[in-house]
Amino acid sequence: MVTYDDQNVFAKILRGEIPNNTVAETEHTLVFRDIRPQAPVHVLVIPKGAYVSFDDFAANASDAEILDFMRTAAGVARDEGVSLDAGNGFRAIANTGEDGVQEVPHFHLHILGGRVLGRMLPDFAG
Repeated sequence: MVTYDDQNVFAKILRGEIPNNTVAETEHTLVFRDIRPQAPVHVLVIPKGAYVSFDDFAANASDAEILDFMRTAAGVARDEGVSLDAGNGFRAIANTGEDGVQEVPHFHLHILGGRVLGRMLPDFAG
């Protein structure tokens, strides 16, 4: 079991200790622009609760938190012009743990779009 580190950068953003470029905010969710964007649209969707990873959030968040998070992510994709209703699509990525190269131990969903992103992983030939 991984313990939540309340000194991680996203926890500090949620407490207002570090500024961010907010895109949307609800009762349970904060969305802000990535400081190192990898695509024309690159936002991070984070729950306000103390969840380490996708699986932690999915298993332990309340129904209200999960619903709010998912609806907020969908609304932001639409508002940023990358949803299928508003654009040509996007990629949603949640890195988890060491093998998933998770840099911040607070669950976050990257929404990237605004251009063709290429293959997610190289072909595996083994």
